[in-house]
Amino acid sequence: MTSRQRFLDTIARKEVDRPACWAGMPDPASLPALFAYYHADSMADFKAKLDDDVFPVEPPYQSPTASAIYAAFDWYCKGNVDAYNRTLTTPGFFAESEDLADVDTFDWPDPAPYMDAEEMERRFAALPKDKASLGMVWSAHFQDTCAAFGMNNCFMNMVDNPELVHAVDDRIVDFYLKANEIFYKAARGRLDCVLIGNDMGSQRGLMLSPRLIEEFVLPGCRRLTQQAHDYGIKVIYHSCGSIVPIIPMLIDAGVDAIHPIQAKAAGMSAEELKEQFGGKVSFVGGMDTQHLLVNGTREEVKQRVKELRRLFPTGLVISPSHEAVLPDIPPANIAAMFEAAEEV
Repeated sequence: MTSRQRFLDTIARKEVDRPACWAGMPDPASLPALFAYYHADSMADFKAKLDDDVFPVEPPYQSPTASAIYAAFDWYCKGNVDAYNRTLTTPGFFAESEDLADVDTFDWPDPAPYMDAEEMERRFAALPKDKASLGMVWSAHFQDTCAAFGMNNCFMNMVDNPELVHAVDDRIVDFYLKANEIFYKAARGRLDCVLIGNDMGSQRGLMLSPRLIEEFVLPGCRRLTQQAHDYGIKVIYHSCGSIVPIIPMLIDAGVDAIHPIQAKAAGMSAEELKEQFGGKVSFVGGMDTQHLLVNGTREEVKQRVKELRRLFPTGLVISPSHEAVLPDIPPANIAAMFEAAEEV
């Protein structure tokens, strides 16, 4: 069974020789240690030696203010968006807005001029044909809406001025729909799945009520999910934290899998999710990055993988419970995770 078929069958909850396994997106600061451990000289070389089932591909985006599509909006009008250290809590362009007419005063970007067709083709052509391809499109419209106001202002406006929040969010969703369409058309069938997401959970529960999530987040989720499905692309939906009450909403919205099932967040253990949602949706993640992968021994890591495999013989792509491998995770524990996942 190829990695690609294994991944697709795992997401579809079909029988597999073993569950698919994905290392996630290593943080740049973690790469020197990972490359040294695997004697790799590039990301492609590292992933090949790791025998990762999933190869991510990001949409290229270069505008006058941003070098990544998830930082496309210059909410602070500084002319340069820090894609790595940006925050959602700083008051943004709409922090003081009360009038719907203010929405038209922002310099809304058009993604088309900033997505290089040749670079997209190069990235798609570089994907191994026997591996699953995962588009890291993110399309984090809820997080962008929070940044547009500043999170506190955004949450207050959801109650006091919901029309304004909807208007800003709609413009952001429209931007991502257009950008994704450009990306999906350029892929020409070479994308198996995309990762879309918005962080809505904390360690102990949701950051806002399920009612507000249904009103302000789920409509965009549905539109983005349907767009991907129209191109024959599966959808993994990302949210950190404890999100148990809204998992049924995400299932109803049509997502194919949920990521990263933050293992130590309330109610998010693989055991609890299997009991409540097994057979209804698939998952990606589950390997605790708060303690186990950071502090555990290789044998402890392998034991947890074996437990996950017994719990989810399919329907779970084994992966760190964070989208990135951070520098505090020893490379030997990533190796142990893959070794245990690949045992037949």
